[in-house]
Amino acid sequence: MDEALGPVNGLAIDWSRPWYVPWREPGQRVAQRMDAGMPLHEALNQEPGAPVRFVAQAALPAGQAYEHYIRGSGDCPVRPGLHDFFNGLAWLRMPLAKARLNLLHGAQIDSLGAGAARGPVRDAITVFDENGALLDAPAALWDALRARDWMRALVELRPLWVHARVQVFGHALLEKLAQPRKEITAHVWGFQCPMGDMAEVDGWLAAQFTEGSLASKPFMPLPLLGIPGWCAGNLQDSFYDDPKVFRRPAP
Repeated sequence: MDEALGPVNGLAIDWSRPWYVPWREPGQRVAQRMDAGMPLHEALNQEPGAPVRFVAQAALPAGQAYEHYIRGSGDCPVRPGLHDFFNGLAWLRMPLAKARLNLLHGAQIDSLGAGAARGPVRDAITVFDENGALLDAPAALWDALRARDWMRALVELRPLWVHARVQVFGHALLEKLAQPRKEITAHVWGFQCPMGDMAEVDGWLAAQFTEGSLASKPFMPLPLLGIPGWCAGNLQDSFYDDPKVFRRPAP
């Protein structure tokens, strides 16, 4: 079984990377259990904190919406691989936020159906759940990032980043960062997040998730490898001279 080799066929995860530090404690334990041959869902269930029970993907009834199944059964199906590995960690460390997104997602399906027309709220839930990040930073950094003034935000104001914290939330984003590339870009929740411990961040974020806030898609882009301290290559100003990654706003 692939799971016996650990996440994604034995792909090593560098838990010292800044984006993985908040997830390191449960992540290392779950990965060790998988390396010893335990299926992902069982390895996750050994950890406390999740408001769901993890089950194999085969438990999801054919034709039933994934979000509805979680809400109705309390079971979260997971597949072998890094994507659901990190989704499981998110349920463990951010249970209130994940449960709130699931509740809102299910309510949207109840209201609009599970068809192709997802609507702005479901779209925003998916974007943030898969690719979201949180930022606590001085106001000058927020202003520059909102303006997509990358040289100001990431070069001129570089000293201010010692006062900033970024936490990756999206499990697809965490999966991508196992093999970091310059173009990996997060959707940052567009409100200042008061970063405390994980439980405080979780409670704060869950309270922010409303249909109104999500429908407005309050996200801004942030190429994560551009964050000072997150990539040795960005010590050179020329790192940011890449308009395909560090894009200016449309005129």
